[in-house]
Amino acid sequence: MGERGAARVHALLCAVLCAGLLTGCQGPSGQGEVAGSAAAGVRPSGYGAVFLAVGECSSFGTVAPTEVPCDSERAAARVGAREDGRASSGPPCPATTDFVLHISERRPSADEDGDGAVPLGYACMRGLRPPHPGDPGGGGGPRTIVGDCVRETGGGRVRETACDGGTGRGPRFEVVEAVADHADCPASTGLYVRLGGARPVGCARPL
Repeated sequence: MGERGAARVHALLCAVLCAGLLTGCQGPSGQGEVAGSAAAGVRPSGYGAVFLAVGECSSFGTVAPTEVPCDSERAAARVGAREDGRASSGPPCPATTDFVLHISERRPSADEDGDGAVPLGYACMRGLRPPHPGDPGGGGGPRTIVGDCVRETGGGRVRETACDGGTGRGPRFEVVEAVADHADCPASTGLYVRLGGARPVGCARPL
């Protein structure tokens, strides 16, 4: 092969290799950074990219919620944490979570990767507007925290209730401190409440 023919072959190979490299760097939309993140195992963020990802918002209701833009009039709560698996065996939600959405394996119109399936998981939700039952003394939320009030329900069990009595069931005790062991509670403690976490014992004083 002559020098001129060899030069043409070399140029053609370079063009093919460069085109392959560019294709490998670009996603379906031609945005190289998104495809690069996906290759590293990181899903793109933003409304619709991941079903109820952290920072995204849901519509009203806790049964079959839909994901909506946070500035929509239908938006009711924002995701504070998103975990896979069951809430009973996974990491606890943030302390001031208002409620938990349990996400079952189903097939919504929009999901993480376009295959029509959303993995089993749960989303820790915080309402966009007050009242916030997850706040200390608010009377609700998935966790009992310092500042919450409880009442005894029998059988050694307690139920959280609003400290202001707004739920109609008056509070009997207020959790004033979280400690590692019962012995660390102050002398005024009248009830021990299981909190979980690094300091699992709640010291509750009578009201």
